[in-house]
Amino acid sequence: MVSVNPGVIVFDMDGVLLDVSESYRETVAQTIEHFTGKRISREEIQEYKNRGGFNNDWLICHTHCTKEGVEVGYQEIVDYFNHLFFEEGLINRERWLPKPGFLERLAANYSLAIFTGRNMLEATTTLDREGFRRHFFLVTVDDLEHDKPHPEGLLKIAARHPGQELLYIGDTVDDARAARAAGVSFIGIAGHENPGRDKLAALLESEGAVAVLDNINDLEEVLCAPRR
Repeated sequence: MVSVNPGVIVFDMDGVLLDVSESYRETVAQTIEHFTGKRISREEIQEYKNRGGFNNDWLICHTHCTKEGVEVGYQEIVDYFNHLFFEEGLINRERWLPKPGFLERLAANYSLAIFTGRNMLEATTTLDREGFRRHFFLVTVDDLEHDKPHPEGLLKIAARHPGQELLYIGDTVDDARAARAAGVSFIGIAGHENPGRDKLAALLESEGAVAVLDNINDLEEVLCAPRR
């Protein structure tokens, strides 16, 4: 097992801190079904993620609707997606993955941050609900001019911690490419709940992951002595 020795640990949210198979992924499926009458499979959603450039779930919905021959405005997609996610409560179906005490142990020895493709409302709604907002310096898509795989978010976090080595933990090609562009070590997460888990793990390794874990709770096994 590869060992890494960061000063700052940066987390993606979806697929890393949270199982979003019944929140974001289900919202994608229901949004596409609403406009096309056809339900996209979880494997097809993962294929979009694996292609890169589809960190934005609204874009997946719009692209797939167009592929199915349905002309629908992008904002109409956004509005219906958000209706399902917030008003219908699909955001509450996501499952927090870190075990009790995990983040507290890390926070005692490392600086913690989040770099997520979520917007600020989506990110803080979840972090406040779970009670972990205080642990992280948070960078969302609302703080940036460029979305992943651009490294802007990681560079912003690095600027806040001069001289500290960063480690980024994510579950997509775009996460891995953002880390590489920023010159940051990357650990991939390929959970067993993910369709095509083995393919995703191999893909993250090919994109430069120093390790690929089944679960975020395995992270402590690859961390060296902290450098706080």
